[in-house]
Amino acid sequence: MAERKKQTLSHVDDLGKANMVDVSAKPIVLRTAMAEGHIGLGEETLALIRENKMQKGDVLTIAEIAGIQGGKRTSGLIPLCHPLQITKLDVKASVDHNGVKVESMARCTGQTGIEMEALTAVSIALLTIYDMCKAVDKKMVIGEIRLVEKTKEMLA
Repeated sequence: MAERKKQTLSHVDDLGKANMVDVSAKPIVLRTAMAEGHIGLGEETLALIRENKMQKGDVLTIAEIAGIQGGKRTSGLIPLCHPLQITKLDVKASVDHNGVKVESMARCTGQTGIEMEALTAVSIALLTIYDMCKAVDKKMVIGEIRLVEKTKEMLA
């Protein structure tokens, strides 16, 4: 039987307690992450969004702005996330055949990844759509939130 390598958990100290990882020795690199998610909506709700007739306003634009704001606040929401110097955060919401797809791209130069910011941006945008549509759609389903890509590039 093959010997199993012991896995070390980065966010747990020697006593098994939660621990914020020390990234001070890591190099500063350009980091990018992309995420996406979806909210399923009824036909009536989609028509109201397309025609910009939702009572609370322009659903797609407000969701995009909320996603950016949420992504910027990630370290205050997720306990062990490092605050990052975000250099770009973009959120796009688009209507598809059965709901709204939200995509995000987050970028920073730093010592730790930015995937949590990209995922948080998508999540907050989707929750904003839910909030804005809840008066007319009682069967909305948020799901399929996932990291699409994560890259890092050494700086010159």
